[in-house]
Amino acid sequence: MKVSTENHNAAEPETSPDQTDSSAEKASDVAGKTRKRQRIRRAHGYALWFYVLAFLAVDTLGVMLLQWSANYVEPFSAFLNFVNLMFISGRFVFILNLLVLGVFYFALIAAINRFWIATPVFIAIVTIVAVVERMKVMVRNETILPSDLKMAGTNTTNLAEFIPAGSGRLFIKICLFLLVFILLCVLLAYRDGKAQLFTRNTRLLGTNLGVYITARILIFLLPAGLLVSYASSLGTVGTWAYNFSETLGDAPRLWDSVEDAQGNGTLIGFLRFTNPKVMDEPKGYSKAAMEKIAKKYETAAKELNEDRSADMTDSSVIMILSESFSDPTRVPGVKLNKDPMPNIRATKASTTSGLMLSSGYGGGTANLEFQALTGLSMANFDASLSSPYQQLVPKMSWAPTFNQPWNEMADGSLAFHPYYSSMYSRQQNYKKFGFQHFWTLSGPEYIAHTDRIDKNPYVSDKSSYQSVLDKLESTQSDKADTKFYQLVTMQNHMGYDNWYDNNEFEATSSTGTALGPDENQQINTYSKGMSYTDTATKDFLNKLDKIDKPITVIFYGDHLPGIYASASRDTANSVALHETDYFIWSNKASASHGHKLSAEAADYTSPNFLMAQTAEHMDAKVSPYLAFLTELHEQISAMEPPVANHIQQWGRIPTGEYLNLDSKGNQIEADKLTTEQKELLSDYKLIQYDITAGEKYLENTGFMNLPGKDKEASAAPKAATSSDDSDDADDSADSDVASSADSASDSSADSSESSQKAANETAASSSADVKKAAVDDSDE
Repeated sequence: MKVSTENHNAAEPETSPDQTDSSAEKASDVAGKTRKRQRIRRAHGYALWFYVLAFLAVDTLGVMLLQWSANYVEPFSAFLNFVNLMFISGRFVFILNLLVLGVFYFALIAAINRFWIATPVFIAIVTIVAVVERMKVMVRNETILPSDLKMAGTNTTNLAEFIPAGSGRLFIKICLFLLVFILLCVLLAYRDGKAQLFTRNTRLLGTNLGVYITARILIFLLPAGLLVSYASSLGTVGTWAYNFSETLGDAPRLWDSVEDAQGNGTLIGFLRFTNPKVMDEPKGYSKAAMEKIAKKYETAAKELNEDRSADMTDSSVIMILSESFSDPTRVPGVKLNKDPMPNIRATKASTTSGLMLSSGYGGGTANLEFQALTGLSMANFDASLSSPYQQLVPKMSWAPTFNQPWNEMADGSLAFHPYYSSMYSRQQNYKKFGFQHFWTLSGPEYIAHTDRIDKNPYVSDKSSYQSVLDKLESTQSDKADTKFYQLVTMQNHMGYDNWYDNNEFEATSSTGTALGPDENQQINTYSKGMSYTDTATKDFLNKLDKIDKPITVIFYGDHLPGIYASASRDTANSVALHETDYFIWSNKASASHGHKLSAEAADYTSPNFLMAQTAEHMDAKVSPYLAFLTELHEQISAMEPPVANHIQQWGRIPTGEYLNLDSKGNQIEADKLTTEQKELLSDYKLIQYDITAGEKYLENTGFMNLPGKDKEASAAPKAATSSDDSDDADDSADSDVASSADSASDSSADSSESSQKAANETAASSSADVKKAAVDDSDE
C-alpha cells in the first residue's frame, strides 16, 4: 500500500532544540576521541621492534658500505666475505664493527632526536667516508689514516690526486643511492608520524623540564663517551678496548692497511691508529733537560771530530736491507751440505762486519728499517707501538733520518723497493723522510729491473742491484755527485715453496731428530736463495769497485725466516734466532777501502747503531746525535725489545726479556748495568721521546747536523726537499721539485724506465695474488 509523503511527514515526531544539541555534542565527542586516538598513534609511531629492526638494518648497511670501500669486489660480495669470517675462522669482527658503528649511529640519533632524520644523515656520512676511502684504495692501495685528516685540512688543493679516472659514474651512482634512501626515509617518516624519539610527559622522563634535559644529555653522552674511550684506547695493549676487540677476533695486520681493513674491518682499522701509545714520558723530561743533552753531545761530537778527517756526505752511501738474509749454517740443529754464502763470508772477513741483533723473526722488516734509518730503538717504545711506519711516522711533524744530510749538503737521496709502494705506507713515509724519488713495482715511479728467478714470485736481488747501478752509473762522470741510496730487497721473502730448479742444497739435522718434511724443503729453498744473493752481492760490489767515486755500502739482513720449527722449540735458541749478518764496505775509490773496525766495535750491533758505525768506518765527522749513538754502542753493543722465537703477532711486541748485549754477545743483566750505561740509556729515552712523542726541543738545536761543507752552497737540493716537512705534499708536485734537484745526467736512465713502465704495470698486476699470499700473517 502506497503511503503519501504528506502522511509520512505528518507521522514523524518533531525534534526539539535540546535533542539536536545533545546529538551534536555526542558526534563531536566521538570525533574528538578518534582524533585523540590518531594523535596517540602518531605520537608513538611504529612499534619498538620496528625501530630496532630498522636500526640493525641501517647499521649493517653502514658496515657493508665501509667494507666495500676497502675491497676490489662488489659491495655484497665484500660484505659476505667479511661476515663469513665468523663461520670460517671463528672471528666475530663483523659483530665488532657492527657494535662500534652502532654506537656512533645511536649517538647521532640521540643528538638529533629524530630517527628518520638521523638515519639518512648517518648513511650520508658513512657513504661519503666509504667513497673517499675507496678512491684512496684505488689510487694508492692504502686506506684512510688519521694523519690524512690533517693533510685534508692543510693541503686541500691536493685532494684531487685521490680521485681516480672514471669517478664520474661512481658519483652518479652514489647520488642516486642517497636520493633513493632519503626518499625511503621520508616515506617511512610520513607513515610513522612520530616527531621525536624522546619526549616529555612520558613515564620514563616525567614532566619536569630539568629532568628531561638532563636525561637527553646523558642519552647522548653515554654512547659518545663510550666511542671516544674505545677509539682512544684501542691502539694500546692491555686496555679494555684492545682486550674486547681481541676477544671478538681482531688481529691487526699493520704491514698493510688495506689487508687490515679487509680482515678486521675498515672502521676498526682506522680507529686503531687514532691514539696509539708511543712511550711514557721519561722522568726529568723538559726543555732545559733537552738543551743540556744537546750541549753534552755537541761537546762529545767535537772531541770525536778532532780525530776524524772525512765528511760523510763526500761519499755516496748505499744502505741495503736484504730481505730475510742470514746464515742458515749458524742456526742451532741445522746442517747444510754446502756453504750458501762463501762470497759474503769472504767480504765480512775483509771489512767491518759482524752479527746484528734483530727484533724480528719471520717478520718485522719495516721495524728494522725504521731503526736503521732513524737511529731510534724499538726497545724504548711502548709495547703498543708495534709498527712505527704505520702508527707513528704519519703523525710525526719532525722525522729526522740519516739520508737527510745528503739532501742538505750533497745531491739528494733515492729509494728503491721492488714491491708495492703502499706497504707500511712507505710512499708517504719516504716522502716525509726526504727521499726525492722512490722506485717500486707499483709506481708511481716504476723500478727499472724486475726479473725473477725460476718460480720465485719476487724480483731477484740481481735486478734490484741493477736498478741502483743504473742511477750510480748515470752520474759516474761527475765525481762530486754523491747521494744516499736506500734499497729494500724482496728475493728471499717468505714462501720458499720449492721455487728453484736444480737446487743442490740439502739441509739435515745435527741433533739426531730429523727435520720435518716441510721444514726441510723450506730450508733448502731458502738456502738456494741465499746462494743467489751471495753471487749477486759479489757482482754488485765488484761493479762498485770500478766506479771512480767513493761509495760505502751498509748491508744487513733484517730477520731470520720463520722456517726453523725445530730450533724454535727450544727457548735457549731465542737469541741465535734473532741474529742476522751485516757488513760495512767501501769501494776502491774510498779512503776507507779495506778498513775494518775492531772486533769490539763490530762483532755485535743492532740496526739503530749502523749509521754511527758507518761514520766510524769512514773516519767521518759526526753530528751530536751520532756522537751519542757512538758512545752508547761502545757501552752496549746491541739492544732490542723483548723477543720470542716464534713468528711475531702484530698486536704487540712479543713478551720476553729486553736484550742488551756486550761486545762479545753476552747478555747484560739489567741489575748489572754500570752508572755510565744507565745514564746513556736514560739519555736515549729522553732523546727518543722528544723526537717521537715530546715537544721537539732538539729540532732547532743542531743536534742532527753534520759538520762539513757550507750548507748555503747546496741551497737548491735543500729547497727540493723542504716540501717534505709537510706531512703529505702532492705526489706530482713533489716529483717535479725533486727532479730539479737531480743531475741532468739522470735523464737517460729515467727515459729507459719510462719505456718499461707498461711492462712493469703488467708485472705488478700479474703478481697481485702473490702479495696477499706472501704477506699473510707476516711482514713484507
